[in-house]
Amino acid sequence: MAQEDVFKKIVAHCKEYGFVFPSSDIYDGLAAVYDYGQNGVELKNNIKQYWWQSMVLLHDNIVGIDSAIFMHPTIWKASGHVDAFNDPLIDNRDSKKRYRADVLIEDEIAKYDDKIEKEVAKAAKRFKEDFDEAKYRATSPKVLELQEKREALHARYSAAMNAMDLNELRQIILDEEIVCPISGTRNWTEVRQFNLMFSTEMGSTADGAMKVYLRPETAQGIFVNYLNVQKTGRMKVPFGIAQIGKAFRNEIVARQFIFRMREFEQMEMQFFVRPGTEMEWFSKWKETRMKWHQALGFGADHYRFHDHEKLAHYANAATDVEFLMPFGFKEVEGIHSRTNFDLSQHEKYSGKSIKYFDPETNESYTPYVIETSIGVDRMFLSVMSAAYTEEQLENGETRVVLKLPAALAPVKLAVLPLVKKDGLPEKAREIVNDLKFHFNTIYDEKDSIGKRYRRQDAVGTPYCVTVDHDTLNDNCVTLRNRDTMQQERVAISDLNTIIADRVSITSLLKKLQ
Repeated sequence: MAQEDVFKKIVAHCKEYGFVFPSSDIYDGLAAVYDYGQNGVELKNNIKQYWWQSMVLLHDNIVGIDSAIFMHPTIWKASGHVDAFNDPLIDNRDSKKRYRADVLIEDEIAKYDDKIEKEVAKAAKRFKEDFDEAKYRATSPKVLELQEKREALHARYSAAMNAMDLNELRQIILDEEIVCPISGTRNWTEVRQFNLMFSTEMGSTADGAMKVYLRPETAQGIFVNYLNVQKTGRMKVPFGIAQIGKAFRNEIVARQFIFRMREFEQMEMQFFVRPGTEMEWFSKWKETRMKWHQALGFGADHYRFHDHEKLAHYANAATDVEFLMPFGFKEVEGIHSRTNFDLSQHEKYSGKSIKYFDPETNESYTPYVIETSIGVDRMFLSVMSAAYTEEQLENGETRVVLKLPAALAPVKLAVLPLVKKDGLPEKAREIVNDLKFHFNTIYDEKDSIGKRYRRQDAVGTPYCVTVDHDTLNDNCVTLRNRDTMQQERVAISDLNTIIADRVSITSLLKKLQ
């Protein structure tokens, strides 16, 4: 099945089973804004809990805060967002659609990658067990030609982005004959910069109102509170501050479902270190964060690092953790060495000293910062993409199952009475009422037992128990495993012991030690 078709199925599945809805759906939606349904919010909360506990519980030198969305407007001047938080945009005159010039070119680079992989795949099919992939890539004229074109385009694009040469970006689009996906034409405008921040006014009267911004990132709330946390928590460098919160960007090219939205949620941790040690910590956090992702069990081949060629104005090193989405490898987390730019800027603009006195070196300095920043929504999409599975069963039927890590699943256990009579519903509800204090447990009696199993498979419930007539005599139930569909007879009194550890966030955290 084409990956594009898989992605469409995932989007449809999210709506059908209560994971994600278009915002304002009854009013035909609001572009690039989404709501999380009853199952989506549980999965999202579990992802956030996994991240939060991995930061705050497992590190005795990391604490959390929750800063306000509205902040003093000078903060965004100091951070560079007012002057430099821009995207290069280009319009197609025929379709009247607006695009990010860099995204158009990156998509063109990706097409070369796809062509190369198709050539390799065709050769592998042709030569079968005699195929030497490395030799073929090094000697095939067609592959070498594509690789040369790809590298030339990539080098030209990187140079244009580093210089932020808008004219060159447009020229690349023209030279590569990139067309508008809607109109199919190359009738492009000039490339221009567009600031991504939402602004509003704060104040009781029009004359006295102050222009403020919806924060485009959560990091600045950490930086302006760095000294408050350090002093009140008696923190010693190195230490970190973690935060989960909403951010807002007026994305013109908002696409691919919840991958790029105008209102989104971030999980960020800023780690303050002694100047000169930042690259060591940068490497450590790269390793730590990749381990966090891979602990979910989707396979190491789903992840890769992508080092930045064009560094942000505040960084001296940057890499992305990319995940293999249905539409290719895409960024889910950024890890940056931000130097001391942010703290120095806030010290300059506020006029207040926020230097740290290090008792070990007996000197004052502005700490350097290592940032780990992960998009909750992108993480959600990566989990859904990896978990969505269509299986062909022995009887010829197909079942759709979300093979979510048990600790992240919205519902941990579904309790199903075999029939809606003979005291079975009462016994099932008794089990639910006992286990609901330990993990998310639901009761389901509608439809046949087979249909109920399929429904729970579709929302990713790792375990189901069926209460039958024998249960009333032996106090045992049938426990079904989502992934294997195997069933076993277990005592009701053992259910909590069997299930609790497997479905807890602790089961994931233990993999990180």
